[in-house]
Amino acid sequence: MNTLTSSLAPAPGGMRRWRVPLLPEAFIGLVALCAYWAFTDDVGLLTNMVVMSLLALSLNLVLGQAGIASMGQAALYGAGAYAAGLVALHVSPSPLLGLGGGVLAGALVAGLSGAVLLRAHGLTLVMLTIATAQLLLELANWRRDLTGGDDGLSGFSIDPLFGVFEFDFMGHTGFFYALVVLLLVHAALRALVDSPFGLSSRAVRQDAGRVESLGGRVYAQLLTVYVVGGAVAGAAGALSAQTTKVASLSTLDFHLSAAVLIMVVLGGTRRLAGALLGTVAYMLIHHIASGLNPHHWLLVIGVVLVAVMLVLPGGLLDAWDRLVTLVRRSKEARHGSV
Repeated sequence: MNTLTSSLAPAPGGMRRWRVPLLPEAFIGLVALCAYWAFTDDVGLLTNMVVMSLLALSLNLVLGQAGIASMGQAALYGAGAYAAGLVALHVSPSPLLGLGGGVLAGALVAGLSGAVLLRAHGLTLVMLTIATAQLLLELANWRRDLTGGDDGLSGFSIDPLFGVFEFDFMGHTGFFYALVVLLLVHAALRALVDSPFGLSSRAVRQDAGRVESLGGRVYAQLLTVYVVGGAVAGAAGALSAQTTKVASLSTLDFHLSAAVLIMVVLGGTRRLAGALLGTVAYMLIHHIASGLNPHHWLLVIGVVLVAVMLVLPGGLLDAWDRLVTLVRRSKEARHGSV
């Protein structure tokens, strides 16, 4: 394992992607604040973007870093949403306690299901993840005494954050609350991805057989990544339930898993930033296209996705990479001509 991970590590003299600690999070926060000031009347949409970005990060970690083909991320998201609602309804309306409950629920569902699912590979794994989400959807619908069934789980309240910041009707507190959670999770996942564990995960994605032949524990590695991704998805679900005051069956719907997969692929799976970029692009297109034609907005999404995949196979991040390469070559050409 050490031999393989060392071969994936950057060269000692190579450029680091980020020279300043927490620079990516500072940039993300600045962009979010600018959007908040520019679109004060659309705080609900911005909050939903933040929540979906968190869910997309969970899939980016699972799919992009470890190569786990999952189409059931909604199962983990929905588990977190219902857990946060049940905690607020029966235990405590504390937002942080509810968030913790969502994280634990997402990790627990990921751990229990992943212990079985990750024995499979390829298309079989994809179908099993879909089946898991559908089973949880039917379970939630069946236990309507706990979940509210089609009506959703509602009627719970959330205490002011730290006893000071109330969750107002316009959603301003919810936006900043979700944004801070997103920034903290992004920083933690970025550290995880850049750690030896992250290198090992990418090694498993590239050549699981070689990792196993070198003594690596492939199954344990994949299960750990899946549980971490489940915890992040559960946090996203908890934030959704707390900011909207409802947890519904739609949080477990297959369409949500498909939408998140499109977000990640649209932005690019190779880096965590792709999840954020893809989420913003997808939700902006959805917002604008559905406003123009609420019945055929998916056509616009499909056309954009096909165009991006043909021109930028690595997602929208490819455009940024090509721009950086172009600028670098231009500087080298100028220095060379001097």
